[in-house]
Amino acid sequence: MTDREAGGPQSADDIELPRGPDEAGGAGGKDPLVIRELRFLGGMASVDGWRPELALPEVAFAGRSNVGKSSLLNRLVRRRAFARVSRTPGRTREINFFAVNEQFVLVDLPGYGYARVSKTKKQEWRPMMERYLTRTQQLRGVVLLLDVRREPSDDDRAMLDFLADHEVPTLIAVTKIDKLAPTRVAAELDRIAGDLELDPEQLVGFSSVTGKGRDELAEALVSLLEQPAWRDG
Repeated sequence: MTDREAGGPQSADDIELPRGPDEAGGAGGKDPLVIRELRFLGGMASVDGWRPELALPEVAFAGRSNVGKSSLLNRLVRRRAFARVSRTPGRTREINFFAVNEQFVLVDLPGYGYARVSKTKKQEWRPMMERYLTRTQQLRGVVLLLDVRREPSDDDRAMLDFLADHEVPTLIAVTKIDKLAPTRVAAELDRIAGDLELDPEQLVGFSSVTGKGRDELAEALVSLLEQPAWRDG
C-alpha cells in the first residue's frame, strides 16, 4: 500500500454516518466541518517512502493503539468506514493520507504502545513518525488522543514531550467519554489536564458513540488549519 493513489473516495466512505444524539451541529445548527469529498491518497511505509506531493495544509492524528482513533475519525468525517475499525489494535502500520474537500489533508499516524507489535516493527515506525512530524512543512498541528478511562501512559507522555520539544501545535481529544457518567466527565478532563500540566482549553471530550465533542473538535480543527505554517522547513 506504500505507493498507491485512489482516484476517488472508496465506496464504503460514501456511506454517511448519521449525526449522533449529542451532535449539535455547531452554532446555529451549522456544521463547522462539512465533508463534501474524501480521497485516499496513499500510505507512507518507511522513512524515505512515498508521500503526497500536495502542498495542502495537513493535520495529523496520533494516539495509543486501542484509544479509539479509527472510531473518532469516522465520527469526525461522518463516514461509516472512512477509517477501518480493527478488532486488533496496532493494525495501522503506515502513515495514511486523506484529502478532505481538496482543502486539507488528514493524516492517520500508526498507533503506538501495543504490546503485540514486534520490537522490529516499532523501531521502523518511530523514525518514520519522527521524520514526518519534524520535517513536514505543511503540518499545521497534531490531534493527540487519550482514553478518559486510562491514566496517560509513558508512551503518551513521551509523545507529548516530543511534540512540545518541537513546538508542534497540539490538541488533545479525550475519547470514550460515553463510558463515564455525564457528571464525571468535566472532572476527569480537569484531572487529565492537571496531571499533564496542560491548559484545559487544549482538551476536547469526545464520544464516537453519541457524537459529543464532534463539533467542538471540528471547530478547533478548522481554526488550526487556518493558522500559518509554524515552521519554515
